[in-house]
Amino acid sequence: MNPHIINVIIGREYMTRVRKKSFLLTTFLAPVFLAAIMILPSVIMFMAEDKGQKVAVMDQSGIVMPYMTDTEAITYQECSADAVDSLKAGFKDSGLDALVLVSPLDSAAKSVSVSVYSSKPVSVDMKEAIRSNVNNAVEDYRLASYKIDGLKQIMEDVKADVPFSTYTLEDDGEEKITSSEVYMFVSLIFSIIIYMFIAMFSGMVMQSVIEEKSSRVVEVLVSSVKATELMFGKIIGVACVALTQFFLWVVLTAVLVTGAGAVIGFDSIAESATVQTEQMNQMTEGLGMDQELMEQSGMTAGMEMPSGESELAAVMQTLRDIDYPMLLISFVIYFVLGYLLYASLFAAIGSAVENEADTQQLQIPVTIPLILAFFIAFYAFKAPDSQVVFWGSMIPFTSPIVMLARIPFGVPVWELVLSVVLLLLTFAGTAYISAKIYKIGILMFGKKTTFKDLYKWLKQK
Repeated sequence: MNPHIINVIIGREYMTRVRKKSFLLTTFLAPVFLAAIMILPSVIMFMAEDKGQKVAVMDQSGIVMPYMTDTEAITYQECSADAVDSLKAGFKDSGLDALVLVSPLDSAAKSVSVSVYSSKPVSVDMKEAIRSNVNNAVEDYRLASYKIDGLKQIMEDVKADVPFSTYTLEDDGEEKITSSEVYMFVSLIFSIIIYMFIAMFSGMVMQSVIEEKSSRVVEVLVSSVKATELMFGKIIGVACVALTQFFLWVVLTAVLVTGAGAVIGFDSIAESATVQTEQMNQMTEGLGMDQELMEQSGMTAGMEMPSGESELAAVMQTLRDIDYPMLLISFVIYFVLGYLLYASLFAAIGSAVENEADTQQLQIPVTIPLILAFFIAFYAFKAPDSQVVFWGSMIPFTSPIVMLARIPFGVPVWELVLSVVLLLLTFAGTAYISAKIYKIGILMFGKKTTFKDLYKWLKQK
């Protein structure tokens, strides 16, 4: 193969794709879109809250109404003296949003039943608020029925909220607080991105091959260059496009995150947890509570954070401790090798058919390992060192996605090296096979290709 010709083909593929409007829009809008996804749910949730709802309560049990406390969203008014039928008949003109009818108390079951009436279906928030108030009333009634002094307080004291912290130990014994949830999130995000990149850009190679073959442009190209040079030039050219887009995403995302950090102040968020703890300690001292007694009873556990030992502090510390250069380098290595592996197979499939409709049968053996890898990676955070996940990170057809999902949790160097070597050797083998299929299939017309045909092409010298 002539390196100069391959470079020309790479440049042609690269410049053709990066100049497209779709590439520019995807590259520059994707980071903004991702940022919006993280921010908009909170904004929408805040703006979508119910406010100023009026609810009438007809309490026939005599135990529920005291628990119907007003909030910013709902205001309750007692209507126990009114007739039910009259309230229902004049409901539309009453200005009420809902009518709550509480049944008489069932002394045997020590409970009540509740019916809610409204002119339109009540919101989930209103329903849960009413349900919670009624449940609290029934629970307190049942506790009182046992006639045990202080039973409610005993039940409250029995409830446990144990402070839970996780640490990782360095080689020198130094401990660092960590958050498994952060590692899980990073694992899922990188697994999704590399799966999307490999599937999208490998499919792009196949589509390009099919377009050139169906338009007969390939006949002109093959008359000037070798088929294998055309295949590898196309694969590498699209890989360069993918890497360009990825690095632009990283840079733009870093700029957005840095800008958001400067405006919001992520460090101040972590520090605020410590400030709140100090304020809580001062408050307990002001109320005359015995600090020593509280410590012995475990009430101050998790309150004092001399090392920032809280959930928020763990999250912030974990985000700082993540080895981002290692993650990015691993992503590039596994993406490049995984992409080359699958792109060579997809290029061979594209050369063997004349339109995309004929690719379905030939794609199945190639796409199944890719989908399987995604599902394994999706659950890798539960047991990153389990047998299924380990072998998924070693088998070349699944390792690009599964190994990247394991890396945030820590992977021995020898496993990384072995995985990369196996992936590289497998790519060399598939590239050889794909080149033989591509060289023959790219000039085959008028016949639907089967697996038997592919086997015959592989046997030809």
